[in-house]
Amino acid sequence: MKQTRREFLKKSGLAATALAIPFSMTTCSAGKRPNIIFIMSDDHAKAAMSCYGSRFIKTPNLDRIAAEGVQFTKSFVTNSICAPSRAVLLTGKYSHMNGLRDNRDKFDGSQMTFTKLLRDAGYHTSMIGKWHLKTDPTGFDEWRILIGQGEYYNPVFDENGKKNKYTGYVTDLITDFAIESLEKRKGDKPFCMMIHHKAPHRNWMPNSKYFDAFKDTEIPLPDNYFDDYEGRSEAAKSADMRVEDMYLSFDTKLRKGDYDKETGTGGSRRYATKVADDWERSLDRLTDEQRAAWDAHYNAVSEEFRKAKLEGQELSKWKYQRYMKDYLRCVLSVDESIGRILDYLDNKGLTDNTLVVYTSDQGFFLGEHGWYDKRFMYEESLSMPLVMRYPKEIPAGTVLDKMVLNLDFAPTFLDYVGIRIPEEMQGKSLRRMAGGGEPNEWRDSIYYHYYEYPHGWHDAKRHYGIRTSRYKLIHFYHDIDAWELYDLKEDPHEMRNLYDDPDYSDIVDQLKNELARLQKKYRDTSMKSEDVSG
Repeated sequence: MKQTRREFLKKSGLAATALAIPFSMTTCSAGKRPNIIFIMSDDHAKAAMSCYGSRFIKTPNLDRIAAEGVQFTKSFVTNSICAPSRAVLLTGKYSHMNGLRDNRDKFDGSQMTFTKLLRDAGYHTSMIGKWHLKTDPTGFDEWRILIGQGEYYNPVFDENGKKNKYTGYVTDLITDFAIESLEKRKGDKPFCMMIHHKAPHRNWMPNSKYFDAFKDTEIPLPDNYFDDYEGRSEAAKSADMRVEDMYLSFDTKLRKGDYDKETGTGGSRRYATKVADDWERSLDRLTDEQRAAWDAHYNAVSEEFRKAKLEGQELSKWKYQRYMKDYLRCVLSVDESIGRILDYLDNKGLTDNTLVVYTSDQGFFLGEHGWYDKRFMYEESLSMPLVMRYPKEIPAGTVLDKMVLNLDFAPTFLDYVGIRIPEEMQGKSLRRMAGGGEPNEWRDSIYYHYYEYPHGWHDAKRHYGIRTSRYKLIHFYHDIDAWELYDLKEDPHEMRNLYDDPDYSDIVDQLKNELARLQKKYRDTSMKSEDVSG
């Protein structure tokens, strides 16, 4: 069994010495800059990672990063949707500042990114996997990116402008390409590699090796799965993202002959027929061997569905089981990939001088409030997993509850390398606190802003808000004017809107003042501009 660094230090009596290394003894002062591997999955909920206490799954390789480094318990996204999150990561700036507010926008690759600064400083920079920003990557020596969202099976990659199709499973291929790139590197030039997985993004097509995982397991329903949104604003009630409304085809993997009519809107009723047709075509991408394994598994699922003749809550519960099992199977492939990368670093003697970061582009609902997807400022969507390992500087087994943002990634990487953080970046470096130091003037609140309505999918209304260690205040706007307040200590699942409760009027006033301060600080006036009316 592989021995972690933490276990080695403990057994050899060096743990106290390792933890006592002062923060000032940095890699830069030793003359050797760290390598950086930034791994990001798509829509990976904290609840599907065992170091965060998952009820559903074991993720030993992801847990290893946390055990050998630092785990952040309060890490959040500034705009919970795929492309905007990626733009924030690269620029260290909020969506309204970097110009990419929703999935319709194209990324302006001419602006400053942390990878450009690293490249200028002598780093080899690479981007492998999901890009999803509609313009070619800039600031990279090498890129192999999926086309759009990418396919789970036999995907096409854009490789520095040349498109090639590969046979295999997307998570495996991305990992293969990452290791291949590391193998080709020359000399001691430091590298920054971004590995971005498609999984576990909708529609959750697992690798056939994991078809039997969770097969005989009943995934427990969240306590608020049948939430009726009583006392909350119209925003929660009108959103089209309930698990019970998933497409029978694209989401639960049924074929056209398996059901009489579509029972769900899938986030966009107008696309139901097209999605069903696209689903049939996506199966045609599979090789004969892949298709045989697929049919052997999913034909049995279809037969079970036809016999059961489910309706109402029983159909909703069945959809939940279908969703969750395939979602978790996709996560198993991600965890396997992480293990391969960590093993490679060990085998090549790169572990000690490589900063490894794992996160997701945002959180995801796993049936909480009856939902899947993200977008909302509620905790399951707002929160994202974040673990980091850098043996030279981060004490093993560190757990931090400071509020951090995806806005902080770019400044953090620059700080580790020793590059001055540009004033235009709005985040803060995590380096000092991750290394055991006390951060200077750390934030007591975070600001969030979501824009993609009425365009796109799921009908989650535009909103902005503030979260402190205890409270959350959200304002939904555009074609609605509604406020919601939650006491996260007393109501962690956000079931009771306290905005109109007179006992909380002082809290509301305080939060609104802090909200105004943050909007001024981050220069966000976009909710007052012409786009408010659509």
